[in-house]
Amino acid sequence: MDLLIFDLDGTLIDSKLDLANSVNAARAQFGMEPLDLDMIGAYVGNGAPVLMRRAMGAAASEEDVQKALEHFLVYYDAHKLDHTRAYPGIPEALEELDRNGVQMAVLTNKPVRFSTRILEGLGLARHFARVYGGKSFGERKKPDPIGVQTLLEELGVPRERTLLVGDSAVDVRTARNAGVTACGVAWGLQPESFAEDPPDMIVNRPEELARAVIAERKIRGALRS
Repeated sequence: MDLLIFDLDGTLIDSKLDLANSVNAARAQFGMEPLDLDMIGAYVGNGAPVLMRRAMGAAASEEDVQKALEHFLVYYDAHKLDHTRAYPGIPEALEELDRNGVQMAVLTNKPVRFSTRILEGLGLARHFARVYGGKSFGERKKPDPIGVQTLLEELGVPRERTLLVGDSAVDVRTARNAGVTACGVAWGLQPESFAEDPPDMIVNRPEELARAVIAERKIRGALRS
């Protein structure tokens, strides 16, 4: 593979606690009880508006959901790096992939301003040629293939040499819609969703992914020579 496209939350970073605290801070503005950490984790993946619609419940009005979303965004902006960290092994895997000439990008439904600042704050931003987020393509978000298609065009990599890496069925469906290979990660927020939409492969640790990609590239190079 010549291009790895990574999801962010649940794939590169463990952001569950900061997201949960922000969701519950927004709910508290309406006198609502905090939600369980794992429940909020299951709501993540389709962007902040969908997250807050789910967190506020079906009985909440659209006006209240919008107000909650605004509060969530303000709170999260101030607290997005309180507890968020790269998953163990991610910095080393990215370093190894970078050293071996693998192009990398981030495609997430999270607002791009948060995504970029988090990657910068964790010292990971330098590994990525592009970072695209929830509003990068207007209202079109994953599993819409436009993000992958844009990255292929901009970075000049064919579909068959591209791997989309993520922790949920949303990422698998994005890969399928774009015609690229899907790799699931076992450590994320929603690996149970792979039962419904299985990826082409699953890795248990970041170093497994790096080793597999680098080994394949070396074999291909040897065959060419």
